[in-house]
Amino acid sequence: MGAWFRWTELRIFLEVNMKKLVIAAALTAAASTASAGNLAEPIVEAPVIVEQTESSSSGILLPLLLLVVVGAAVASN
Repeated sequence: MGAWFRWTELRIFLEVNMKKLVIAAALTAAASTASAGNLAEPIVEAPVIVEQTESSSSGILLPLLLLVVVGAAVASN
């Protein structure tokens, strides 16, 4: 009778745990499909457009000014 009791006890233990496992798997599957998305329109950001700037003479202004100052210094001697 001892072996039969252990087998019955094991069967009940496995049956209860399998039910819990199936319920947990079903809840997990339901939660993952529920959080997969919604019906709201997606927010799309406008693309950033970078325009090329006009080239300016500020890059050449300093060397020209330096040339004028050096020329004035040479001319004064």
